[in-house]
Amino acid sequence: MSFIDEFQADLEALPNILQKKYALMRDLDKSLQEVVRQNEQRCEQEIEDIKRGVRAENIRFSDEALDEQKHGIRIADEKVALAIQTYDLVDSHIQQLDQYLKMSDEELRRERENAATASPVPSPNSTTKSGRSNESGRGGRKKTRLATAAAAAAAATEVAAAAVENPTGMELDLPVDPNEPTYCLCNQVSYGEMVACDNPNCKIEWFHFGCVGLKEQPRGKWYCPDCAALKNRRKGRSR
Repeated sequence: MSFIDEFQADLEALPNILQKKYALMRDLDKSLQEVVRQNEQRCEQEIEDIKRGVRAENIRFSDEALDEQKHGIRIADEKVALAIQTYDLVDSHIQQLDQYLKMSDEELRRERENAATASPVPSPNSTTKSGRSNESGRGGRKKTRLATAAAAAAAATEVAAAAVENPTGMELDLPVDPNEPTYCLCNQVSYGEMVACDNPNCKIEWFHFGCVGLKEQPRGKWYCPDCAALKNRRKGRSR
């Protein structure tokens, strides 16, 4: 079985796996909310009992209240661990996809080199086809980057939601891949929806919608601020 066949088989199973993990996180969240609700009621009642006559040096919550709080912390920790596990699962598929894209680029490069060796003088028709191929490849990369960014963003959203609901107040130290490429004017990794600059010589190429003031995918060709300014300067010189 080839690499792409193995990747497709793993990718087909991913939605079902993620659905089960998200369902488990929802169940944990419901359990946590119920524990918190019961504990709040118990603590409010005990505070009222304390106000009615217990001496100050004996003020403390009951063992039952403390046990409920510890149980809530355990549920929250389990949610965080499950969210991190889900994030790592999606991240591993993104790394596999990056590996496949790298292998495909190498294969295409070798095919172009072989074609150039076999036909050192390309005809006008072959030049036209080559240009269309480059545009198609660029569009393919655009779709691929948007898909992988959306998958990573979905996993990151679940992790962030679990962190917000964590009653312990502890900080999450999520694993960050040092090899993850950065993009855009903000020099950050890919997330959410992104747009590619149509200047083939653009140094950055990919941009987050929010960083360039976009709310939806632009129609036709789109140039980043730097490339648009450079293009306008060239037009002014040619007049």
